[in-house]
Amino acid sequence: MRTDLFDFELPPDRIALRPVQPRDAAKLLVVRPGASLELADHVVRDLPELLVPGDQLVVNDTKVIPARLTGRRIGRGAEPRIEANLTKRLDGSHWQALVRPAKRLVVGDVVRFGEEGRVCFLGQLDATVEAKGEGGEVTFGFAFHGAILDQAIAERGVMPLPPYIAGRRPADAQDDNDYQTMFARQEGAVAAPTAALHFTPDLRERLLARGVDIHTVTLHVGAGTFLPVKADDTAAHKMHAEWGMVSAETASALAAARTRGGRIVAVGTTSLRLLESAVAPDGTLTPFCGETSIFITPGFRFRAVDALMTNFHLPRSTLFMLVAAFSGLDTMQSAYAHALAAGYRFYSYGDACLLLPA
Repeated sequence: MRTDLFDFELPPDRIALRPVQPRDAAKLLVVRPGASLELADHVVRDLPELLVPGDQLVVNDTKVIPARLTGRRIGRGAEPRIEANLTKRLDGSHWQALVRPAKRLVVGDVVRFGEEGRVCFLGQLDATVEAKGEGGEVTFGFAFHGAILDQAIAERGVMPLPPYIAGRRPADAQDDNDYQTMFARQEGAVAAPTAALHFTPDLRERLLARGVDIHTVTLHVGAGTFLPVKADDTAAHKMHAEWGMVSAETASALAAARTRGGRIVAVGTTSLRLLESAVAPDGTLTPFCGETSIFITPGFRFRAVDALMTNFHLPRSTLFMLVAAFSGLDTMQSAYAHALAAGYRFYSYGDACLLLPA
């Protein structure tokens, strides 16, 4: 499909720079396609009443690491400042990263990230450039390994806010909490599964009391989630790969619930993409562990997920293409136009929508 079909105008003042408080006070647009499109304005705390007993919510329990590092090149001549955003863990001591300015680095260069640490033997964190790719991507080999490296990154890194926020204000201590969901357990993401940012302990308890079960899966969200599709046709776009896991316990519970007539409601596009990667051709959910690069565009046949809660996404992004595939492009264009007219806030710290079946 033509990529420009997924473009739209968004005024800059609609991009949320901070989340609302409390989290479940965010707006929630309920979208029900059909012969006549139904759009209804709610807030996230209304979610229990919008679902029915037996529904199965699936949330992503990935945890965002402080993946943005600042350092300097050492060992040859001047020592220019280098900014690095870690994007993908390759093994215990290697990460892929996007760096600026990439032109100041060549293979073999050493970048030193910070000189002060809370642990004496981690006084400095050095990384060697082992490979360079296109668009500022490099492969770093770090001097530390495993848990020691994780600790060193945690001491020096800051929360990797999306570029549309980071370009307008720096990350601060408040983001350490704001940009992490209440379900975050498994470290490895460099971007938050933002639909779940709206959940609170009180909302979770009210959902359980309603008879709605909550399950967790893990998909370590990569920085590619923010990238617009630059190709003129979606068929030419190469999707980023992300590591995920659906446990045997979760797959079994969801399969049993669906047999009883329960709906599977994905919280976020990351949960949906992982579930659709784990489903068999006959619709049976199976355990999954590995990388997925599934790219969902209109025409995709959904087998695992019946409803989707998600935030409002970037124009020309793979995520807007996904919601257009789920509910229909015309439907989502109408929903986004309504959201703009009604004052909804967009993107990671913004409001949400609940996409229900017709």
